[in-house]
Amino acid sequence: MGIDASPGQWVHRHLLILRFALFNIVATGLLVAVYLQGWLDGALRDYTAWLTTGICTVFVFGLLLCASRIWRTNHELNAVGQAVPPSRSLASRYLAKVVGRSTESRTIGANLLRNRLGNQIVIVRQTADSLVFLGLVGTVIGFIVALSGVDPQASAQLDEVAAMVGTLVAGMSIALYTTLVGAVLHVWLMVNHRFLATGTSDLFNAIVELGEQRVGV
Repeated sequence: MGIDASPGQWVHRHLLILRFALFNIVATGLLVAVYLQGWLDGALRDYTAWLTTGICTVFVFGLLLCASRIWRTNHELNAVGQAVPPSRSLASRYLAKVVGRSTESRTIGANLLRNRLGNQIVIVRQTADSLVFLGLVGTVIGFIVALSGVDPQASAQLDEVAAMVGTLVAGMSIALYTTLVGAVLHVWLMVNHRFLATGTSDLFNAIVELGEQRVGV
């Protein structure tokens, strides 16, 4: 039995997946280190924990969606590199539409392919953008909580002042932590989106180039 591919060829075929996996492993390691240092304790208390959990749930959904798109894109890139692309691959379906067609028809086919590929990744970008929005919602909620405990008429009473300060601190904690969590997870997901966007662009160029080569044969 022979080996299908050398280690270098295997890495090249799965480079997109490896980049995605490496980045997220490192990012997860940093997150665990921050948690062990206790820097996230404030984000896991009371109402802040509920808001943080909601933001993280949306992030996990976006990350899993991005992972599935990257897996599919990597598979399609490998299909383009085969002498005869599999019948169900994007490359095979594109070739069936453009081979033997006019230049105008091939241009239309390429534009349709670009739109199709773009629509598959736009939801990941939209999910990443929603993380910032959710963080801002948490900021507004935090300010509402902070201001809800302010009573100017009770400012002369020490017991009331202590309660107001406690409420103010709790509200500011909600505002700051949710903003931070939303911003950090937005950046995290956007980096993964960039991997996906680059792979999708490479896939589009490879398929169109293959189509033009087959037309010239």
